[in-house]
Amino acid sequence: MARHHPRSQLGIRGTGTVAPVEIRLARTADAEAIRQIYNAEVTGSTVTFDLVPRSLAEQEAWLEARAGAMAVLVADRGGEVVGFASLSPYKDRPAYATSVEDSVYVHADQRGTGVGRALLTELIEVAGTRGFHTVMARIVGHHEASIALHRAVGFEPVGIEREVGRKFGQWLDVMIMQRML
Repeated sequence: MARHHPRSQLGIRGTGTVAPVEIRLARTADAEAIRQIYNAEVTGSTVTFDLVPRSLAEQEAWLEARAGAMAVLVADRGGEVVGFASLSPYKDRPAYATSVEDSVYVHADQRGTGVGRALLTELIEVAGTRGFHTVMARIVGHHEASIALHRAVGFEPVGIEREVGRKFGQWLDVMIMQRML
């Protein structure tokens, strides 16, 4: 599964040139690039509630845990991973088995270029083909770009968890969004 996205949709911001992006299943060799993108958010933002950066071994284990029905996709532009998206179990109790949670992370230099939308669009398709019934998104309450991205591909807000996280000395709300498949 690899899908190229048209040059008219995805570009490199500010350069006037456009390089195509390929959305494909992640490989073990992508673990370091995924780790770098993710750890930048761990240490520099509230979009993830992780507080400690991942080691390469931890990132590889995370990838391995998503083999089978779960999935990790990467956005590959010219041989460089510029973003990733994943499906994870929504909850661990058996009755939740047909529900998954999505995560989307894009390298800071690639934001606003359509990479996130391409990843999430493909991830939703993968979730459907793997038999899931619904995709949930848990988004830190003030992250307007992620909320807008999810709305753009059919997610609807279904609730807000108030002050459920604490990072960088601030209480954080989580918006829950959902898309039925």
